[in-house]
Order: sequence, then structure tokens, then C-alpha cells
Amino acid sequence: MSQVTLPVSGGRALVRSLAAHGVERVFGIPGTHNLETYSWLEAYGITHTAARHEQGAGYAADAYARVTGRPGVVVVTTGPGVLNAATAAAQAYSDSVPVLVVSPGMAAGPGGLGRLHETKDQTGALGAIVEWSHRVSTVAEVEAAVARAFGFLTGPGRRRPVHVEIPLDVMTGRAELQDAPPVCPPVDAGAAAADSVEAAAQALVSGTVTIVAGGGSRRAAAEVAALAGLLGAPVVTTANGKGVLSEDDPLSLGVGLHLPVVQERLTSCDIVVAVGTELAESDFWCEPPALPQVVRVDLDPGHGGHRLAGDAALTLRALIGRLTSLGRRSGAGGELPSLRRTRDQQAREMGRRRLGWLAAVRSALAPDAIITSDSAMACYYGALPNLPIGPAGRYLHPTGYGTLGYALPAAVGAKVAAPGRQVVALSGDGGLQYTVGELATAADLGLPLPVVVFDNGGYGEIRAQMLERGDMPVGVDHRTPDLPLIARGYGWRGNGRAEPGGARGGVAAGPSPRPAHGHRRP
Repeated sequence: MSQVTLPVSGGRALVRSLAAHGVERVFGIPGTHNLETYSWLEAYGITHTAARHEQGAGYAADAYARVTGRPGVVVVTTGPGVLNAATAAAQAYSDSVPVLVVSPGMAAGPGGLGRLHETKDQTGALGAIVEWSHRVSTVAEVEAAVARAFGFLTGPGRRRPVHVEIPLDVMTGRAELQDAPPVCPPVDAGAAAADSVEAAAQALVSGTVTIVAGGGSRRAAAEVAALAGLLGAPVVTTANGKGVLSEDDPLSLGVGLHLPVVQERLTSCDIVVAVGTELAESDFWCEPPALPQVVRVDLDPGHGGHRLAGDAALTLRALIGRLTSLGRRSGAGGELPSLRRTRDQQAREMGRRRLGWLAAVRSALAPDAIITSDSAMACYYGALPNLPIGPAGRYLHPTGYGTLGYALPAAVGAKVAAPGRQVVALSGDGGLQYTVGELATAADLGLPLPVVVFDNGGYGEIRAQMLERGDMPVGVDHRTPDLPLIARGYGWRGNGRAEPGGARGGVAAGPSPRPAHGHRRP
């Protein structure tokens, strides 16, 4: 029977509960109101990574979660601290990334008194963004709230960010708690129901098939490849599904939902198998086209087509087994090589610029390299569709919400998550300046972290949209600072070469422990 401990503060209850759930690292910034949390991190073996801005801490936690498969944790202070992290939480929600944001809150009592960091409704503000936001009321409730948070973060449903708020009087208050906090163990979804698998197999037993693999298929890479081989079906991925099937595979169309030839294939084939994807506007870069029959393998209810609600890997195994017993054989035809060639041509044309830099970047990448990218033209027109990634590697991109400033802090989170793997960040000159202070975080940690910055003198995508409208560009043309000099100021190696018109270019990669930084105009 559990023994009663000495009185435990709310901050200590939080930290020991995080440790009980296997948390080894948190990202954040200490502040006046969360010091009770920070005072217990070392005692419970939790490493803290100090960001320079809470948004950067959130992006780092997001990437940490994507790479490890475990929840990322962000520790922030009240008011501006938690609201600075809100954009990162919204990005994690959009991409279904399990991130826990923990913050203090004002003590109970009348509001509007002008207290430090006072916010009208912190819990409500985050609740409008994340999957679940909860304010505890007692020290005894802290550990139960953390356990419930992990139920969302590691449960059988779609894993999205959550927020727990601990009022200041609860943070420093004390209560007698049991010697071990409650723990919510991870629970994976099972396979889809047998009758839904049977209905999908009957639909797939004949006809042409195209597979769309999203972020929810990442733990089912082998099964996606097996199903594609069985059906002779080309596989196109969303940004979050990039690399689920090796992009060197003959059946791979890569990240190509935005390409006309791929959309034509999707609308003209007999059936589409969508694995772990919403088939959303942000995947197609336009209103999704009208598709034929759709078999959806997804955790969420409510989508149309043949619904296979369950774990992607287990469900696809069951589906493959049933198709095999029904005698389904590859329907691959001579159109696939032609489809790949047209797809590659369209991707290059949509890149709008020369893409020779891709070969240079690819030649330097390890097979299991992790690439982080920003919402930059060189990334979504260039690297996403044209830089091949295999199942051993990862490509982390801020899809859907489309935030700027993701690449650099995400690279920090990815590198601390996988210190033995190569991590490279791709950013634009505009996006980098949102979170350029995280150069200091990487320098403090001594991370070998190449960052490649593409300089188009401001916000090139918005400039192009203004010109397409016939408008004069406003607020999009900016003088790019001397980024290599800024990098050197943070203790990095920084390189660039002068080009006509004053632009700079080049890529630099420095040895550990000093990170490398460069930028170029593509």
C-alpha cells in the first residue's frame, strides 16, 4: 500500500508526474511565476533546454516529439510566456503532434487588478487552440491533470497538443500526496473492425488504385510499401508523409498532391486509398478535387468513403491479408514511368527557380538525415517535392498552419532528440528572422547544425501574389542583414559570398561543436 509522503508543492507534483510519465527533457524559459517548477527539474532527472523565445521552445518540442514519437513538453511562465507559445501549439495541433504546454496562472480571485502577466483567460485562450486545456484548483489535482493530459498525448486517438495551467497559489502551495503519482500508460489503437476491412477489400479487389500516405502512416511505412506493391499502385504523400515510401521507389510520386498530373491520376483512377490523411486543402494547395471511391485508414471518425478506423499498420496488414486471399494481383501498367516523368517535370517547373542546389544538399545527406524546413518558397516548391527522402530519414515541415520561423528551433529539438543523426535546417531569409535568436540556443548546446538560408530579399511568395493581383508590392521587400555576421556573433561559423546586387549566397557546414550557417540566393 502506498505511503503518504511529506507535503509536496504544486511545482514538485508537476515535475515528479512528468518524470513518472517518462519525460526526460523539457523546453522553455524560466520566469518569475514558474520558478517552483524549475527548482525540481534536476532532482527528477529532467534536462532543460533554454530557448530564447517561447515560440522557439514550442517548435523545438514539436520536432522533438516528431523524431522520438514521445510527447514534447514546453514549460512557460504566465501571460506573455504562454501566449508566445500559442502559435507553436497551433502548429502542433494542425500537424497532430503531441506537445504538452505547462504554465502557471493567476491565483484565484477577482481579475482586472493589473497583476504581473495577468491575462483575462489563459486556459480559455489555449483551449481555443489545443485539444484540451485545463486549470487545476488544488495541489492534489496536479498529478491527475498531468495523467489526463498524457491520456490525450499517448492515447489511442489522434495525438494533439494539450495545456495544463497551475495557479500561483497552487504552484507554491503544499499538500500530502501518495509516494507515487498516477500514470497514464500509452495505448495504441487496434486494427479496424473486420467488417470494414472486408468491405474495403471487396472494393479494392479489382480496378486501378492510387495511395495517398499522410503523417498518420509514418509508423506503417512497411505496410504502405507492401500494399503498393500488391496493388501496383503509385504512392503520393502529403508533406507530413514525406519519405514513408522511399522517394527512389518506382511507385513513389513523392510530395505531389499539388501537381496537376497527380490530381488527374487521383480523379481518373478507380479508387483512392488514403492512409493517415485528411486529404485537406493544405495538402492539395487548393480546394481538394472530387475523388472517386475512397478507402480511408484513419483514427478520426466522420470522414466519407470506406472507413477503416484504427491503427494504420495493423489495419493495412489485415487489408493486405484479405486482398491476398481474394487473389488480388498487381495491376501496374506502363503508365507509371510516364506518370513519374511528368510529375518530375511539373515539380521542377513549379519550383520556378533553378534547383541545382538540391543535388549539392542531397550529396551531403546521410541516409537517416533529418531535414527541418520553413514555410519558404525554396522549401515547399523546391525541397518538399524534389529532395528525395527515404523511410530512414525524416522531413519536418510546418504543414497546414504554415507558420514561419519553424526550421531553426525545430532543428534544435530534432538534434537533442537524435544527437547521433545528421540534422539540417532549410529556411528563407524572412522566416529565419522570426526565430533567429535560437542560434544562441544551438550555440550554447554546442550542436553541429548546418542551416541553409535562401535569400530572396523579403517575403517572395507574398510579393509574387501581389504582382499576380496587379498590385504594387507593399511590405514584402526587405534588406537582408549580414546573416553570416549575425551567425558569427552567436558563436557559429558563418559563410556567404557576394553576388551582383549585393545579395549573398553559399552554404557552409562547420564541424562540431560549433554549428554552421550559410545562406544563398537560389
